[in-house]
Amino acid sequence: MKDFFQLLKKDKKLVIGLMSGTSVDGIDAAIVEIVGHGLETEVDLIAFETVPFPSGVPQRILALCQPDTGRVDDICEMNFYIGSLFAEAVKHILQKSEMSASDIDLIGSHGQTIHHLPKDPNIPSTLPSFHPSNPLHPSALPSFQSLPIPSTLPPFHPSTLPSTLQIGEPAVIAHETGIPTIADFRVADMAAGGQGAPLVSYPDYLLFHNSTETVGLLNIGGIANLTALPANGAFDTVCAADTGPGNMCIDAVITEITEGTERYDAAGQRAAQGTPHQPIIDEWLNHPFFHLPPPKTTGREMFGRNYAMECLAACRKRTLSDNDCIATLTELTVQTITGYIAQFIAGQNPIDVLYVSGGGVHNQTLMQRLSEVLENTTVEPVNTSGISADAKEAIAFAILANETLHGNAGNLPSATGASVRKILGKFVLP
Repeated sequence: MKDFFQLLKKDKKLVIGLMSGTSVDGIDAAIVEIVGHGLETEVDLIAFETVPFPSGVPQRILALCQPDTGRVDDICEMNFYIGSLFAEAVKHILQKSEMSASDIDLIGSHGQTIHHLPKDPNIPSTLPSFHPSNPLHPSALPSFQSLPIPSTLPPFHPSTLPSTLQIGEPAVIAHETGIPTIADFRVADMAAGGQGAPLVSYPDYLLFHNSTETVGLLNIGGIANLTALPANGAFDTVCAADTGPGNMCIDAVITEITEGTERYDAAGQRAAQGTPHQPIIDEWLNHPFFHLPPPKTTGREMFGRNYAMECLAACRKRTLSDNDCIATLTELTVQTITGYIAQFIAGQNPIDVLYVSGGGVHNQTLMQRLSEVLENTTVEPVNTSGISADAKEAIAFAILANETLHGNAGNLPSATGASVRKILGKFVLP
């Protein structure tokens, strides 16, 4: 293992970025050569693989995401098991690249989000205190009865405290690979009052900001998120947010109508064969999330299977065909993305070029509709910039790990809503 101070002295490092998103498709692993840090950061993608989860694991992860099925013993066990799968993904990409663990300086792991509860803008900052009769109140815990309860304890209510939980134990990753690992990036931003996402905005800025064009970085995973980088803008000009469902509802409905034989709309073929039903989309667009100003984040808690099944029921009530339903959900993704841009971005900084990444970049119907609606913006896969569309988020967490190693803050308060910039992640040695 390389000494911590040896790592700091190295200007060029090999870092593995690990990511598993809300679509639960598998583990993205990217080997990235990183030169420098901060605004001098330069990256070169050496290798990338998406390692599928073993059979049954996506279903177990999705069960953890639901309050009625997420048992604490399952969460405890899966935290370590997912950590071991992340370690296996590292070993897999090293073997395919004919490299060894000793060649790698650092791992940056996002982990697998199983629950994300960002700050609700409708909740006042001063929250009601726990009632003493609540069994979780400190005064009700026998082991603390003899201890004074400080009067300065912050008020707390369990249903309104912003929080997030990613599993994939970094201690397991570090131990099984022998490589120092930085993980759990979201929590420091949320501790400072931020949404904990999108954290890719800072790597986006390092890689894509320029003096002549306003650049948009759109990642369409389970949830779609957008970073807008104004031309010649500083950190505090960056605007970012989740725009709403990306592939999540489409995937859930595809899985339902095919009884699991298909899990996504390959190349957008089903959507291309269907016709969107605008009256239903207009009803769906009344959802309050779509009208919240940035910064804002969301996830499976709001737009997961339950929401998708409500959408499917609404389509069937109007006797839409299965392909019409998929086309309608695809158009919802398009209109929530383009509506967000029109409402919150275009008036101040019209986007010149929109680079798209994530699984949605392979949905040709989705990409075509984005180009049609955003007629004054060049819409293209981020690959055209030299960054892999599939690997972009894994690359981002390799960059964030490198920034943390050098003591650099990795969040942007203008993007997440945090009160201050924070050094992100937790460092674990093998």
